[in-house]
Amino acid sequence: MSEWKNMSLGDFQEKLASKDPTPGGGSASAIALGQAAALTSMVAELTLGREKWKDGWNAAENAKLVTTNILAGLAFELAMKDSNAFDAVMAAYKLPKETNEDKVTRSMKIVEATWIATLVPLDTAKIALELLKTLPELASKGNSNAVTDVGVASLLASAACKGALFNVEINIGSLPTDDEKVKQIVKQIEDIRLTASNISKNCMKYVKERI
Repeated sequence: MSEWKNMSLGDFQEKLASKDPTPGGGSASAIALGQAAALTSMVAELTLGREKWKDGWNAAENAKLVTTNILAGLAFELAMKDSNAFDAVMAAYKLPKETNEDKVTRSMKIVEATWIATLVPLDTAKIALELLKTLPELASKGNSNAVTDVGVASLLASAACKGALFNVEINIGSLPTDDEKVKQIVKQIEDIRLTASNISKNCMKYVKERI
């Protein structure tokens, strides 16, 4: 995690653009989450303590509560975990399958790695949704001079959420469809995506009204 946190934006983009499969979309989604949190924190700071925007102080404080952990390293941690999880899935597929015992072991390792590769982006999506939930009120009551920054934060958080859900879907497609846990996650995907879309639209409405 520390390596990624200290990596320059240019270096990260170079790794993302390389032919290596990691980092990929899941890691990029987590990084987008971090950028969304940073912008949200900026707007909160520009709102708090300013009498003109007193009606937005509560919204700013609520937003800051969510951004604190994300900016403390959580976004980078999720990005690194996502890449590591995918690497583990690829490693599991490369395990030997010469004997029946090999095949059983390989199959178990693939399922175990795929579960992790499913749950990591699901965490990213849930945290992005949590951030998104704070933005409509910040857009409607926060410092209007920075309302477009809330709009950009909302777009980034929405992209982080929906992008991470793509990774959840593609990985969960390799797991047993009759597994009750799989069914629960499929339901979560639908609920999170719909909620994120509705919140993002609501936030955009406030942004456009105040521009």
